[in-house]
Amino acid sequence: MGVFTYESEVITAIPPAKMFKACIVDGDTLIPKIVPQAFKTIEYIEGNGEPGSIKKVTFGEGSQFNYMKEKLEALDKDKLVYRYSVIEGDALMNKLEKITYETKLEASPGGGSICKTSSKYYTIADFEITEEGIKAGKEKTLQIFKAVEAYLLANPDKY
Repeated sequence: MGVFTYESEVITAIPPAKMFKACIVDGDTLIPKIVPQAFKTIEYIEGNGEPGSIKKVTFGEGSQFNYMKEKLEALDKDKLVYRYSVIEGDALMNKLEKITYETKLEASPGGGSICKTSSKYYTIADFEITEEGIKAGKEKTLQIFKAVEAYLLANPDKY
């Protein structure tokens, strides 16, 4: 088993606490509404949003995958940190044991925020993650992030 780490940053005009609440805290209900082609449904199957909870994400029709299960590892609303692991589903392609994501939002000098994400891919046997695979996932995540940003800019009274 190998572990491959990938880090990225995205800058947004939305303040960190507002973006965290929309994307992370309320993301399970907001994202399927504004980006239905990404996620059809998101539902807790164990717990209700605290660390240790497990949720099932059913992908939208625009996805190559059907579903995944995520385990919430950490949620710190004060430090704006969220960590979860994909533990089951066709998104693991029978080649990954799990994928762990940690997202942290920080204030940017311009008044918006910087979203820092660290992704750790835990591979099965000698499988190696390709740059193309990482790029494809990053682009889909960026599209969702930008859709939430556009929603918040168009609806400044929300959150």
